[in-house]
This record gives sequence, structure tokens and C-alpha cells, in this order.
Amino acid sequence: MNIRNIAIIAHVDHGKSTLVDTLLKQSDTDLGKLSEQELIMDFNELERERGITIFSKNAAVQYGDTKINIIDTPGHADFGGEVERVLNMADGALLLVDAQEGPMPQTRFVLKKALSMGHKIVVVINKIDKKNARVNYALDKVLDLFIELGANDEQLNFPIIYAAARLGRAGLTPDLDSMTDVKPVFETVLKHIPQPQVNPDAPLQMMVVSIAYDNYRGRIGIGRIYQGKIKANQAVMHISREGKSTNSKLTALMTFLGLARVAVEEAEAGDIAAISGIADINIGDTIADPINPIALPPINIEKPTVKMVFAVNNSPFSGKEGQYCTSRNLKERLEKELDNDVALRVEQGKSPDEFVVSGRGELHLAILIEKMRREGYELQVSRPEVIMRVENGKTMEPAEDAWIEAPEKYSGAVIEKMGKRKGLMKNMNMENGVVYFHFFIPTRGLIGFRNEFLIDTKGNGIINTLFAGYHPKWEDIQTNIHGSLVAHETGASTAYALLSNQERGEMFIGPGVQVYEGQVVGQNAKLGDVVVNVCKAKQLTNFRAKTDAVTDDLIPPRPMSLEQALEYIGDDELVEITPKSIRLRKRILKNTLRNKR
Repeated sequence: MNIRNIAIIAHVDHGKSTLVDTLLKQSDTDLGKLSEQELIMDFNELERERGITIFSKNAAVQYGDTKINIIDTPGHADFGGEVERVLNMADGALLLVDAQEGPMPQTRFVLKKALSMGHKIVVVINKIDKKNARVNYALDKVLDLFIELGANDEQLNFPIIYAAARLGRAGLTPDLDSMTDVKPVFETVLKHIPQPQVNPDAPLQMMVVSIAYDNYRGRIGIGRIYQGKIKANQAVMHISREGKSTNSKLTALMTFLGLARVAVEEAEAGDIAAISGIADINIGDTIADPINPIALPPINIEKPTVKMVFAVNNSPFSGKEGQYCTSRNLKERLEKELDNDVALRVEQGKSPDEFVVSGRGELHLAILIEKMRREGYELQVSRPEVIMRVENGKTMEPAEDAWIEAPEKYSGAVIEKMGKRKGLMKNMNMENGVVYFHFFIPTRGLIGFRNEFLIDTKGNGIINTLFAGYHPKWEDIQTNIHGSLVAHETGASTAYALLSNQERGEMFIGPGVQVYEGQVVGQNAKLGDVVVNVCKAKQLTNFRAKTDAVTDDLIPPRPMSLEQALEYIGDDELVEITPKSIRLRKRILKNTLRNKR
């Protein structure tokens, strides 16, 4: 078969999923009803809500007599584990770069991984239809990035395509008017991305890099066939990541056509296939020939940098809103997630009801929590903490490079906040009233910063971060210092009580909300916690008065999203998560007991 395997890599929001949409629709592949949809690949509910790709996905298009396997990858740094493992399936990559922004932090990360694997890179300068597109600037910066990452002469001689994926056009020159479709992308892929260099007559070797689940077929392993051939109902040797070998038999063999998995009788080396019939198949396993089984090298994934404690919800409202509330439910769900997420780690906590979950960043763990609450799970989580290491007797902690864009008038606040968090400014320049900063900062200093940053810049700031390795531990980092307004008793909040308490700080709840003793209902304007009564009702008298004034004078509460709640809480606070609610609370709920400690 004439096959090409390509990954589409880029920084978040540079147009990967839109380009994949266009390639699918303008290929010779029959998509059926899906051809009318937008962002076909981002079919997950969370992905559509947030407008970002979270999970890598496979598709295949037919162009002439060539089958092109396309792997769409996430653009956010927290999902780098997905990118690292699926690049193993590709022989080349389309590197998308925004024509206005140029290469961004995640561009550097994914390009470094692709170059280290020896992949052929095709550069796509996307969004040339933008009003402020800077095509030559973007191209110069891409070339600088290739040189900086140590690309060899062959990799530096990369082909360039200019595209406006949203309009469904591409060309070899940046003239938008001369473009008609995206055929130049297909032609460039066929010309420059090599065919898989494989031996179809050698013993079978297939590496599993992704897992899917089907109600009828069970666990499905997806991966690339490195050599040999694989047939439906074939006897194979299943070699786990730990090296354990088990004789197995396949019950189904599928390849990709469009977005669908299509059953086939045989698949050859170089193709991407999906197999079922092995109950305990996992990412990193090798499917080999039963007579001559040879394991492939394991997938190396960078280790987690942030951890949180997931625990059974023990608040007074426990079990009222969730379907799965026990430690057994929690343990089973986290173990299930480990099968699909190689960048995640789960360990038993100090008690049977606690689990220490480690991931690549706050968003990585927040997405897991959001998935769990939508599935009906109820839990409580602690504040994110960085994972320290000891090397040669020295304590090391993770650090990040942070790139910040903000209007000039907010630059003083940014510099002040980053300075308090031990951020070291490496570069600063200004262009058209926007200041661009590059800081080197411990990961610990960034926890809780994003929410503050958005408030300080009135929502006009942009921050991107990239893991910069482990460095000697910083001392005296002061982050997220705040005081909370804590509920005095259990009951329903009233407008009358909130009116008198809103002068103390910013409220997180409005009237008519059920609260319990020890729940955090607002942020104190000063440092230190204050216990407030938000359930106090106005005493009824014979005196009649208009009540409109009470609700008119109430300041609207600040609603807390999951990410904002995780960034806000201190070491003595937790976030209670249920399918219907996100509440902040103190670890010790009884006000009298908490004040004694």
C-alpha cells in the first residue's frame, strides 16, 4: 500500500483541528453526515466547550491512490504526554505556526520532540488571512527555532506552505487570492514525507500507543505496525511494558478510514491499526509474532511535576449530588485513567480514603477532575503542589519558562507579582502598546498566578509556560496569600446577611444557596480568615418596608470555576467537587476546633 503517516503539531489555538477538518473534507474520503460539521476531530464535550484539543486522535484520508494517516495532537503543554507517545506513529509532521504570533512555547516543545525522532517537518504558516498577519516575521522566527533546537541540514531545508485553514485554502506562496483549495498540502506531504521504511516479510512487531474502548469489542489497542503483517483472528504474543509475555488471539482487526475504524482482514507494516481481543492491553505494549517475539523499545514519557490529593468527600453534603462517592469508586476510576494517560501517576495516600495523583500541570489534573464529576463522581481535592526531587543530596524543584503578553499599563503589576514569586526576567520588549515578557520562574511560584494575572490585566493578558527542568530549590516563595470568609453555620444564605457581609470582601455565593459550617463563602479583603453568618434572616415586625432595596444593593458574587477554585485555595483548604456543585471549604469544618490549632 502507498501510505503516509503524519502528525499535526502546533501551539494551542494555532489552527490544527481546523486544518484537519479541511483536509478531511477536501480529500477523496466519504465522511457521510460528518462532512457538514465543524471541528470534526474535537468531538469530545470538554474539547468543544474549551475550544482546545485535549486528546490525540487518529483519522485517515484517501488522496488519489495514497492513504494518509493523520494524527491530531493537543497544543497545550500539560498534555505533552499525549504528543510524545503518538509521534511514535508518524514519519513526518506538519508544524503549524500562526502568521501573526509566530512560534510559541509549545511550538518549541513539540518541534524538539519531532526533530529528536528524526521526523521530516513541513512548516505551515497558518492564518495568513488575519488582519495583522506577519508572514515573513513568523518564517524568520521558525528558522531561528530550528537552528536553536539543533536541526541538521536536511531538517533545515523544510518545505513551506501558506494557509488559511478556516477558509479552506493553501498555497506555496503567501498570496491568498491565488489559493483555491488545500491540495498543495496533500501534494507537499506526498513529495516530502517519506513512505514508512518497513519490512513486510519480517516477524510481526506492533507498538500500542493509544487505547480506546468499545461496548462490543472491549479494550482496543491502537498503534503502528513496524514490521510484518497482522491478520484478523491471528494468534499473537502480547509483551507488556514490564516484559511479561502472554499468548493471545485477536478477535478483530481494524484500520482507519475518515474518522471511522473499519474492519479488515489484513494490515501491512507501516499502517496504523486497531486491534481487540486482548483484555489487559495497555499503552507501551508490543504485539509480536508468537514464534519469534521481539519487544519494541518502551515509550519514554517525561515525569509529572505537580501532585494533588484526591479524597472521598466527607462534607455534610456528601452523597447528595453524586452517584459514586466511596473510596472504592474513586480508586477504580483513577486506575482506569492510568490505562489511557501515561503521564499520570496514582499512589495511595496517608489514609485508605486518599490518593496522591501526579500530572504534568494544573490543567492536566483539572481536566481529569472535570471528566470525573461529569461521570457522576463526588470527591474533594487539595491544593496543587510541585513534586520535589533529591539529586546528589540537593533538593531540586521544577521550574518553567513563562512568556507573558499584557497591555503596557499593566506591566508594573506583572513585574511586581512575578518578582514576589521569584520570577527572573530574561527578556522584555514592547510593540504597539503591548509588552512582551520572558520570565524564568519556579513552578511553585506559578501555582495560583493565572487567576490573579487575569484579574490584574482585566482579562487582556496572555500567559504561556513551558517546563524548563529541575533546579535547586528556591527559598521563601510566597504565593496565594489570602484570607477567606468562612460560613458560621449550616443553612441557606439570605440577601439580608450577604448585604452586611459583602463589605468584608468579595462573596462567592448569592442568596438562597445551601451552605455548611466551615464552607468558604468569600475572599476576605484583609489577610486572615473571618467567620461570617450568611444565613441570618431579618426579624419580622409590624413595620412594612420595600425589600427591593436589599437585593438591588447586593454586589453580584464571583462565580468560581474549577480551575479558579484550585488556584484560590490555601494549604488548609479543599475543593469539594460534585456533579452539580464546586464548593470551597476548610479542612477542619468546625470553627471552634479550627481556631484552637
